[in-house]
Amino acid sequence: MEPLARITPATADVLAALFELDEPTWGLQLVKRTGRPAGSVYPILERLERLGWAESEWEEDPGRSGPRRRLYRLTDGGAAAVPAALAHARARRRQSGSGRAVPGMAGRVLGAGA
Repeated sequence: MEPLARITPATADVLAALFELDEPTWGLQLVKRTGRPAGSVYPILERLERLGWAESEWEEDPGRSGPRRRLYRLTDGGAAAVPAALAHARARRRQSGSGRAVPGMAGRVLGAGA
């Protein structure tokens, strides 16, 4: 697993959402959960996969109508690294003086004393 060179607020949102989910999830669910546009979430997911933080597979549900969904989850190494990555992102937000709520983070705010 390669380190993340930068953890943008959008990347922190996606990491937090993946970390809190107990099962693989599809991209549009992450879009809704984070409040980020698909044009941000999907490139982040691709980058996380390329670096070994996340993995994906095609959904295998013959009973579901509609197109197959790509399901994403953190790798074991990614799940282990997320708490430190989010703490780093919170510290950077605190230093820059901007605080922004992270969806799914149980009311915690990155950069506002979280």
